[in-house]
Amino acid sequence: MIIVDTALRARAQAGRPLRVGMVGAGFMGRGVALQIATAVPGMRLAAIAHHRLEPARQAFVEAGQGDIRPVETAGALQAAMAAGQPAITEDWRLLCAAEGIDAILEVTGSIDYAAAVVSAAIENGKHVILMNAELDGTVGPLLKQRADAAGVVYTNVDGDQPGVTMNLYRFVRGIGVRPVLCGNIKGLHDPYRNPTTQEGFARKWGQKAHMVTTFADGTKVSFEQAVIANATGMRVGRRGMFGPTVAAGTPIDEAVKSLPAEAFINGPGIVDYVVGAAPGPGVFVLGTIEHPAQRHYLNLYKLGEGPLYCFHTPYHLCHFEVPNTIARAVLFGDAAIAPAGAPSVEVIATAKTDLKAGDVLDDLGHYMTYGQCENADVVRRERLLPMAVAPGCRLRRGIAKDQVLRYADVEVPAGRLIDRLRQEQDSLFAGRIAAVA
Repeated sequence: MIIVDTALRARAQAGRPLRVGMVGAGFMGRGVALQIATAVPGMRLAAIAHHRLEPARQAFVEAGQGDIRPVETAGALQAAMAAGQPAITEDWRLLCAAEGIDAILEVTGSIDYAAAVVSAAIENGKHVILMNAELDGTVGPLLKQRADAAGVVYTNVDGDQPGVTMNLYRFVRGIGVRPVLCGNIKGLHDPYRNPTTQEGFARKWGQKAHMVTTFADGTKVSFEQAVIANATGMRVGRRGMFGPTVAAGTPIDEAVKSLPAEAFINGPGIVDYVVGAAPGPGVFVLGTIEHPAQRHYLNLYKLGEGPLYCFHTPYHLCHFEVPNTIARAVLFGDAAIAPAGAPSVEVIATAKTDLKAGDVLDDLGHYMTYGQCENADVVRRERLLPMAVAPGCRLRRGIAKDQVLRYADVEVPAGRLIDRLRQEQDSLFAGRIAAVA
């Protein structure tokens, strides 16, 4: 964002950097810490909270930061910030309540834990930036409503596919072309991948096997596309999306011809993905425009004769682009991507293998379930089990491979925050979700 760098330089020159509290110090958290420290004048990572101090310390060390101060109290955190010392703590509540911290960046990849962090940050009047499509795709509409009421920004990040797609969507809409499909370019989709099959890839890149499994088995792309749908009002053309596979390296403007235009060229549009197209791992938006003169101009500018025009961004740079999201939220009140209202698309749990009565469902990216997109009105009508709610649930009956799960199929653990938030969200948007059907 061109305007952001100018605004951040002005904050640096004035000696008033934005101060960020980050919760989570894993693979992506370390990247964000490095990026802020080495490439973003006008922004300071003031503190990191992690359930163990050592990863938080290591994130600062890898970013070239010294004089790191462990803190256990609000007073100690304030003293560290006043002295310009990077602070680390096991208590994320200190960051959410701290005076002088402008925004909370949540980058844990968790569900219940992250929900508590985000809820507390909003209650304390902090802008919230998420690197967590799973939480956003499950209770984001409710959290966005809470943030609006508190007068703060709630947003997912630029750099991940949803934020990059939303930038492109806004550009396409801004030139007068009507977006009808927001798409993701995938290199692989195999719903039966698991941490064992992905262990080698994870080790090569220093990531966790269950996390890269969510990339391979379709769970991650489902959450990412649900986040986009909820921000745009788009839907899915069918359960699981169309997701055609094309010959490796097929240019995206050719690959999109594998998607059925009749399913999206009219109406609110859809979210979807293509496997094997180039450039990967990019994103694309298909749009249309009715004015014949404007079609003539687009043809002249090498976008073809229409009626569909393909716009794409050839990369997403994850942690490199996160500081832009923080600055947009704090300095301009602009969300990179956030729910527009009632949920439009949800991610539902689907059996990765035959499951037995009494089984306790494991976590996302493991051995028992994968996620699929489904329209929110169908999810509500059929009482389908959201993917982020599934972990820890005990099966009442056997479920065949590739069968979707319903609330009636499981016993939900008691006392979880995510379930309370889901109930509140369902009540809040009940009439509006039903109206879409």
